[in-house]
Amino acid sequence: MTNNPLQNIPVVTRNLLYVNIILFVATLINPSFMKDTFAMAFPLSTEFRWWQPVTHMFMHDGFMHIFFNMYSLVMFGMVVERVLGTRKFIWFYLITGFGAVLLHTGVEMLQVQQLIQKYPGISPQSIYNSIPSVLGASGAVYGVLVAFAMLYPQARLTLIFPPVTLDAKWWVIIFIGIELFTGITGTQMGVAHFAHLGGALFGWLLIRYWRKKGELYR
Repeated sequence: MTNNPLQNIPVVTRNLLYVNIILFVATLINPSFMKDTFAMAFPLSTEFRWWQPVTHMFMHDGFMHIFFNMYSLVMFGMVVERVLGTRKFIWFYLITGFGAVLLHTGVEMLQVQQLIQKYPGISPQSIYNSIPSVLGASGAVYGVLVAFAMLYPQARLTLIFPPVTLDAKWWVIIFIGIELFTGITGTQMGVAHFAHLGGALFGWLLIRYWRKKGELYR
């Protein structure tokens, strides 16, 4: 029996929590350096570094950003990790996080090509450098949410606000539908909706693959 409640959280989920918190504190201390160095810049930007596709998923911009991501990670990640096992869960988290930025960047590439065609007189490099960096664990967390819903589709979940209770599978379908709608319409700017969708997609593909291979459980 331990007096530290964090010790009850599986090792990967717990250490992901620690790393995210440490980097968040470092970002509060020196935001320019941390974001310029570790957030994911557009790949053709002069600010892009090879490690950013990985490091961006451990960065956050603001207390509410990290709070909701870490709350969701602990709540659902500890369940998914206990099913998948330590090694498989860390790979699941990293692959879904990478899948998130892959889809996000792919959509950005299409948008950039449209801008270049629309404004042929503008330097392409100036467009590349003007694209905001992306950061946050949201893509990987969406992958974890999808995994939880696939493992326990009938689990009853209640939102804090509004206090509505539905099966996990329906909540995930609703969240993905909202992300798809807002991403296509651009009605909520400043949020990487396609990164969320990328994490969800790769999470769905991984769970389906492991289930088909009979390798889902550890």
